[in-house]
Amino acid sequence: MTLLLMAAGRGSRYGKLKQFDDLGPNGELLMEYSIFDAIEAGFTQIVVITQKDKVDFTHNHLDERIPENIDLDVISQETLDLPYGVGFSGEREKPWGTAHAVWSARHVIENPFVVLNADDYYGKDAFINAANFLNNPENENSYGLVGYTLKDTLSNNGSVSRGICKIDEDANLIAIDEHIKIQKNGSTITDTVTGNVFSGDELCSMNFWICQPEIFEAIEENFITFLEDERLIKNSELYLPLILKKIMESGESPIKALHSKGQWFGVTYAEDREEVVQALKERTEKKEYPAPLWQD
Repeated sequence: MTLLLMAAGRGSRYGKLKQFDDLGPNGELLMEYSIFDAIEAGFTQIVVITQKDKVDFTHNHLDERIPENIDLDVISQETLDLPYGVGFSGEREKPWGTAHAVWSARHVIENPFVVLNADDYYGKDAFINAANFLNNPENENSYGLVGYTLKDTLSNNGSVSRGICKIDEDANLIAIDEHIKIQKNGSTITDTVTGNVFSGDELCSMNFWICQPEIFEAIEENFITFLEDERLIKNSELYLPLILKKIMESGESPIKALHSKGQWFGVTYAEDREEVVQALKERTEKKEYPAPLWQD
């Protein structure tokens, strides 16, 4: 099983590259906890997509720590990494988006894989759910989403963007309603843009996806169309959830909704940092993780 970590973000709201901030008790990066939990759940290949100038640091940092029997690939997301026969002569500073980040790993991933953000903490239960899903023969052509209870994903320091999941009676995902400014005020959870009020028990997506390798072809097809639109290529991005939405709506493959019982947390705002540091410290003190994380 393969874990793909997206670590090419710019961290504009956080103020720096949060995926490379040493948040653990012994200076661990947040992505190291996902890698540790994935390996514990049976994953044997780790792939990291990052910025070009971070490839050597990321590879050296992880290669010195993770077990020798785990395959490690660190790849840069390149603006000029385009489908064969497609050119781009314009100027662009930021990456093409999360779908393109995943597509960047097409040469090193051959089997079903999990993809998630490197700057988020997902917890052990999420990886156990994903491993059980991938090891079930009934799911060999299916996609999955590990979701979280909305109230377990909010920040105390500002509004967040969340996708609220709609599922059918068979636990298949049928829609994700995006809300760009969900905020907690006391016991009330509200989308400050629409005025919608949430109970907090809703299932939401935190971009923990279980994918089939066929998604690389779907991304490439959509990327070619994207590049043909002059309105999009200057500043827009091609997002992974859009590709998965099209797969879901086409009926080609179901996307099973899996509910993690754990708590997600991340560093959306600089003020979130201390809370994350404390949460990792508490988990270490409870012996959920060794200290340091990677034992000799």
